[in-house]
Amino acid sequence: MSNLFRELAEVRVTIDKVVYVPTLEAPPDRPYPFVYFITIRNDSLENVTIRGRKWVVTDSHGGKLVVEGDGVVGEFPRLQPGEKFSYNSYHVIAEDSVAEGAFLGIGEGGEPFVARIPRFELRIPQSDS
Repeated sequence: MSNLFRELAEVRVTIDKVVYVPTLEAPPDRPYPFVYFITIRNDSLENVTIRGRKWVVTDSHGGKLVVEGDGVVGEFPRLQPGEKFSYNSYHVIAEDSVAEGAFLGIGEGGEPFVARIPRFELRIPQSDS
C-alpha cells in the first residue's frame, strides 16, 4: 500500500461466512463461485467513508488475480463511530484459492486510510473438483 494511506485498525473487517454456491453463473475458465459475507465496523472516534477496495485472489499454484474498484457493491458507505456495514458479493475461481485485500477509505478530516480484509480460503468441495 502507498505511504499516503495510514492503516486504521479501528475500522474492523470481519469475514462472516464463505459459501460455495455452484448454481451461480461463472465463466468456463473459473467455474467455481463462492459467496462471501463481510462486515465493516467503525470502532474509531471519527466518521469514515469507504471509497474503494482491492482484492488479491491467489490460487494454489501461486497465480494472482487483482481486483480493484470504487465503492463496495455500488455504494460508498459512510459510517459514524459504532456503525457497521454488512454486504455480500462473490469471487469465481478455477482452483483452490485464498483471498485477501483492503478497503480504501477517507476520514472526516480528509485523511485517507486502509482497513485490511482478513485472508480467507476458497476451497472447492472434493465432489466438484
